[in-house]
Amino acid sequence: MFETTTIVTASYFDSVVLMRVASQLKKRDGITEVAMFMGTEGNHELLDQVGLATAESKHAGPQDLIIIVRADTQALAEQTSTEAAAMLSAKRETDQSELSYRPRMLDRALGFLPDASLAAISIPGAYAARETQNCLAHDLNVFLFSDNVALDDEARLKKIALDKGLLLMGPDCGTAYLNGVGLGFTNVVRRGRIGCVAAAGTGLQAVVCRADHRGEGISHGIGVGGRDLSGEVGGLMTSYALSLLDQDPATEVIILISKPPHPEVARSLEQTCRQLATPVITCFQGTTLDSDAFIQSATLDEAADRAVCLLGNTPFVPRNFTDIARIKQLLDHQQSTAAGRRIIGLFTGGTLAKEAYLLLRPLLGTVSADLDQAGSHCLVDLGDDRYTVGKPHPMIAPENRTEVLLELATAGRLDDCGALLFDLVLGHGSHADPASELAAGLAELRSRHGLTIPAIVSLIGTEGDPQSLVEQQRVLNEAGATVFLINSEAARYAALLVVPDCRQALMEVRP
Repeated sequence: MFETTTIVTASYFDSVVLMRVASQLKKRDGITEVAMFMGTEGNHELLDQVGLATAESKHAGPQDLIIIVRADTQALAEQTSTEAAAMLSAKRETDQSELSYRPRMLDRALGFLPDASLAAISIPGAYAARETQNCLAHDLNVFLFSDNVALDDEARLKKIALDKGLLLMGPDCGTAYLNGVGLGFTNVVRRGRIGCVAAAGTGLQAVVCRADHRGEGISHGIGVGGRDLSGEVGGLMTSYALSLLDQDPATEVIILISKPPHPEVARSLEQTCRQLATPVITCFQGTTLDSDAFIQSATLDEAADRAVCLLGNTPFVPRNFTDIARIKQLLDHQQSTAAGRRIIGLFTGGTLAKEAYLLLRPLLGTVSADLDQAGSHCLVDLGDDRYTVGKPHPMIAPENRTEVLLELATAGRLDDCGALLFDLVLGHGSHADPASELAAGLAELRSRHGLTIPAIVSLIGTEGDPQSLVEQQRVLNEAGATVFLINSEAARYAALLVVPDCRQALMEVRP
């Protein structure tokens, strides 16, 4: 193996751009690794952790770009490094041609767009708090994509935002919709009467897609960050977002999506909801509160369905599956080969993985979140920090999930697997064709390892998405996967395959 390190001084690039280019180059024959990072302190630590740091890389400063390539030959490593720099330069020139003026300072940007009301921030967490405070000082609402922001900074900044009547969406806010405009990872959905407040990005995507499938749309979708309902932050943005939606004439019902709130925050939230004129439907993953201040839902799709029924003034009938006849037909073909074996789930969305875990644990018993734990059912969020060190998020680079899948097969750890469970999230920001990547992985499982394991996919998206829901579903079906457009149904179906005894309970109408 040969390695080359290139330092491009005084040349900043967004981490998402770097990850996309690195992922594209890594697919080439003879390339073992491509790492592209800015020379921040955190990135230097990361390179050390994954064994990619070199003597040259350690000299890079925060505004310097590090390009590390490992390849089969020295010439290939050097050529790929040169191509990486050229691809980034070409992208920058394209971006600059699309916008004649690209200010580098907030004051200059506001001079260019004096009526701006929102700033989107995606920079290393160490600098995010300072820039957020600067934007709030200029009376800008903030969409804070950055993570690794200190919890006390989050609480402090949200108090500042609240005092000024501004939204601070985040930190680590991946998805939002404001007046029909999507921010971050978003699906193309119709406008409508459902307002959403979400502490979970893929959770929000699943809800708005389900509403779209049911013929409804959203007015706004306000992300608040995963820690907003913690005791330290106190649900400041959640309460404020609820009040804003309550005042919005286009919003007739509100859906709130989050992890279980801190007990004190839950009590405060209950008081807030009682004061609202707009009905609130909640999905607190993993808990049910003793309260009638809101309508509680067990799953993301149930929250969306309840909202649609409320708007249509029709009764909500809880069902584990929307098409029982299809489930019976599928089981006739697959159940016998999977019964008694284990489920392995490889997810890209943390909220979707959590929902599947909460549904499967009562049915299966022990469900691990650790791929190294042999013999047990396992559901893993591959978007978690421990799996993305030095790699792009699997929603951006689905080949990372394929690598994990094939590594498990090579190690013989799929030999006792009765069902593979995946999510696949479409929309802006996601990979252009994630279904084909997953299909290729399933094909290699069969051809190289002789494994024909039932593959179940939770496909989150709409026909308006750039990847096309119908086309992605076609690719998955041709690959032999069983596709569901509802995450909870995919998880329940996996349980039916490996635990036939739960068939009667799961296939009847729930009370």
